[in-house]
Amino acid sequence: MTKKKWAKSLVVVSMSLSMMFSGSLMLTPQSAHAATVTASKSASSIIATGKKYLGVRYQFGAKTGHTSSFDCSSFTQYIFRQHGVSIPRSSAQQSKAGKYVPRSQLKPGDLVFFYSPIHHVAVYIGNGKIMHTYGKPGVTISNLNSGWWNSHYTTARRVL
Repeated sequence: MTKKKWAKSLVVVSMSLSMMFSGSLMLTPQSAHAATVTASKSASSIIATGKKYLGVRYQFGAKTGHTSSFDCSSFTQYIFRQHGVSIPRSSAQQSKAGKYVPRSQLKPGDLVFFYSPIHHVAVYIGNGKIMHTYGKPGVTISNLNSGWWNSHYTTARRVL
C-alpha cells in the first residue's frame, strides 16, 4: 500500500469512527431517558392494576392466573404479566430475577422481599409503601418503613 493510499484510509477510518462515536454519544442520553420514562409508565400501570385487586383474599398456593385469590408471588406475577413483564412464580425465584437494588434506591415497581430465606414478596409503590397480599387483609398496602415489614426486609430487585 502506498503512503497516499495509507493516509487516505486512515482519514476515512478516523472520520467514520468520529461520526460513529459522536452519534452514539448524542443518542445515549435520549435512549437512557426513554428507558426511564418507559419503566416509570410500566410501574404506574402495574401498580394501578394491582390496586384493582385491593381486598382480594389471600390463599397460600393460589393458582397462577386466577384473580379470585392470590398468594404473594402469584399476585406479583399476575400484575406484572398483565403489562408484558414475565417473572417466575415463587418469591424465592423472583428474588433472583432482574437486578439487585439497594433499599435506599427503591423505585415504584421494584420487587421487595422478606424473611431469610425469602418467603414473601411485595411491590414497592413509592413513598415508603408496598402493595402485597397476606393473611386476613388479602391484597393490601403496608408501610415498608415501620413494624414487621421494616424489621424483616431482606432485599429488592428491579425487573423493569
